[in-house]
Amino acid sequence: MLKITGWQTLSGKVQTSGSKNAALPLIGAALLFRKATLHNVPDISDVHTLIAIARSAGVQITFENHTLFVDTTAMRKENIDLELASKIRASILLVPGFLRAFGSVELPYPGGCNIGKRPIDFLMNGFFELGYTGTYGDSWVSISGQPKEWDVEFSAGFAVTATESLILANVQRWGTTRIFLSAIEPHVMCLIDFLNAHGANISIGYDHTITIVGVSSLQEEAEWTVIADYIESGTFIVMGALASKEYLDIQDARIQDLHAFLMKCREVGVRYEYLGNDTLRVYRSIDKLRAIRVQTNIFPGFPTDLQSPFAILLTQAEWVSRLEEIVYESRLNWLIEIEKMKGHPAIMNPNAALIFGPTHLRGATVSSWDLRAGVAMIIAGLIATGDTYITNVQYIERGYEDIIGKIGKLGVSIEHVETE
Repeated sequence: MLKITGWQTLSGKVQTSGSKNAALPLIGAALLFRKATLHNVPDISDVHTLIAIARSAGVQITFENHTLFVDTTAMRKENIDLELASKIRASILLVPGFLRAFGSVELPYPGGCNIGKRPIDFLMNGFFELGYTGTYGDSWVSISGQPKEWDVEFSAGFAVTATESLILANVQRWGTTRIFLSAIEPHVMCLIDFLNAHGANISIGYDHTITIVGVSSLQEEAEWTVIADYIESGTFIVMGALASKEYLDIQDARIQDLHAFLMKCREVGVRYEYLGNDTLRVYRSIDKLRAIRVQTNIFPGFPTDLQSPFAILLTQAEWVSRLEEIVYESRLNWLIEIEKMKGHPAIMNPNAALIFGPTHLRGATVSSWDLRAGVAMIIAGLIATGDTYITNVQYIERGYEDIIGKIGKLGVSIEHVETE
């Protein structure tokens, strides 16, 4: 449990860590090479869980100082840790490597954050189009066979993990693959750039179509650097606008990935400026915010992963804001935690909520519904009066590297306390 004393302000500069959403598919991609080295890998629990699953399949991995060394020469199927695989959605990203090595794979239905069930229909239909056979249901996924040597086309339904996994499944398949309605988030682009730099032939169309011309082999060894996390950067933008003493400088902000988010920040009244070298200075803006309408969307739209931190910003905006979530079902349910802090959200339906403001938030015991909502509660605690206690902090640790330590270096004290 975390304890946050309210009305604390922060100042200084913060370095954005490597992207969780980019690192996980790159670990999956590493299984296609004999050896691979990944730099700037965030030291978070999701990365450690995926590493543990790969190790259980005989992959030799060392992880030190944000650098990951992978050696696949001793991969085996017999001892894959199925319990761990059930706890993380990213286990799907290991399927292409396992299929290529073993010819079949059986995993529990992937888990993850509490943001509603995320179907894997597009993923499985893609594998079936490739010629694989298998079954999947509420608890189990089974795939086997060999990919056929023909041209195929199918839809990914804008699903990020499905897009990434199907890219990995097709990059060494003989034939041309066209994936319509693909996700093109920055972490998907990082994966494509990595593969192309090591022998793949992948191109992207303006209409979200990814075309993969299969190659007979990739380079035996690979090396790449994980991009910085634009979701973490956006989280610190909100934190700086609400809780900085004067301003907060965010380094490696991935400004090019945040245009839709930054436009909404400007519309709501957040003041910021570019300092060059991908550094953004965000000024304290809590007293000058105005209500707006925000709708999440696929990239390059407003990121669903920044919906919850931005909602805290809207609690301090004058009048009534409208928040619409169209990417994941149930992702607005966490707003009940704001009610515990005397905020005034009104969930209208599974996809829309009103947020009345400005609201003077008060400390309370709240829960972290998922990793993004968990950090949103940290921000809420910083601007509330009294003490805020946050439970289920394991969600936060899944995606933010040493977030408490980073905030501490900015002059804010957050304590780990025992759960009563």
